Amino acid sequence: MSIKTILYWIARIIVGAVFTFSGFVKAIDPWGFTYKIQDYLAAMGDAMTIFSDLAFAGAVVLSAIELVVGLCLIFGIRTKESSWIAALLMLFMTPLTLWIALENPVQDCGCFGDALIIDNWTTFWKNVVLCIFIAYLLFQAKNFKSTISTQKQWLFVGYSLIFSIALSIYCYCYLPIIDFRPYHIGANIEEGMSIPDDAEQDIYDIKLIYERNGEQQIVSLEEYDQLDSTWQFVDQQTTLIKKGYEPPIHDFTIDTEEDGDITEEILADDNYTFIIVAYDLTLMNRSEEVMNQLRDLAEFADEQNYRCILLTASIPTDIEKFKEELDSDNVIFATTDKITLKTIVRDNPGVLLIKDATIFNKWCVNTLPEFEQPLESSEFATIANPHETQNVLLVILFYLFSIAIVMFFDKRKKKN
Repeated sequence: MSIKTILYWIARIIVGAVFTFSGFVKAIDPWGFTYKIQDYLAAMGDAMTIFSDLAFAGAVVLSAIELVVGLCLIFGIRTKESSWIAALLMLFMTPLTLWIALENPVQDCGCFGDALIIDNWTTFWKNVVLCIFIAYLLFQAKNFKSTISTQKQWLFVGYSLIFSIALSIYCYCYLPIIDFRPYHIGANIEEGMSIPDDAEQDIYDIKLIYERNGEQQIVSLEEYDQLDSTWQFVDQQTTLIKKGYEPPIHDFTIDTEEDGDITEEILADDNYTFIIVAYDLTLMNRSEEVMNQLRDLAEFADEQNYRCILLTASIPTDIEKFKEELDSDNVIFATTDKITLKTIVRDNPGVLLIKDATIFNKWCVNTLPEFEQPLESSEFATIANPHETQNVLLVILFYLFSIAIVMFFDKRKKKN
């Protein structure tokens, strides 16, 4: 095998693996990718927010394209076309990530969802390296031909595309089959909020501005004592040079109108607490079926002496309207940050079950069970298997995908 062939294989596998991983982690979390696209549109100005309604469709399509391109490159399917599509994506993404690195409009580019968070400059240089590999793939494309028939190659592409879209729709209707966020089932919220004693601190560059007789002078903290008393302090400039350690959970609060911040009280409670998460009550699914589910949940919690909290980021007037519509005295209404709520549960509404600050289970409204007996004597007394049903589905899909791979890569020729 020539060096040219080895380099081609290396480039193909690296680009394919990155695209496959990136497409998959976004395909299983279409809500999260939708939010990230909306963040980008908001950062680009009010004129771009008119496309926010298309964010979900864009999230599904873009993740599917990435996943299919990645799989095609890994398995040597339509490599020329896949390389060109990858090049077009990078032609758009590389300047975009450069702008993000320079201007920092969003803290995380979202390239790998919540599975792998890297800083904006690392993202940009990652894209530069990918561009080099993709350029080599395009340069060498004419020298490498697939031995798989054209018909089977296009079947592979179509199957992969359907697989990705179906996966995204399933995870959109329910919950991500793999939860990479800090609020996953089994996570302890208090531990997620803790900061180690030896944690790295933020590093700032601090400049002091002094003035004398209309003349200003900017000095550092080390230099300011060199100025005599005739200089008067005017202002201070503080610039973050390096971000220190930030705990995975750093913005979880439960604020009520009556009792203020009850976060510590709830997290310290050794009894069960249901938290209904609805980041925006005006956008929430408020069908009669969903509202009855929430009423039944609140009634069950009251009967069993559990707390039931509705946590939202909505404004007070919207909260009051929703209270009247829900018509239940068993729900404690509280507020917190909107982004936090979107991170906790990928649904609006979703439900969290916690005890001793640990997340025992979480549901979207499509999977919320009917509670009939005390949780202490039911399956909910222990931390749930986070993705039991979803894992079964994933195994079935993987099995079908494996069958497809075997069929497409069967190179045996019929004997005459």
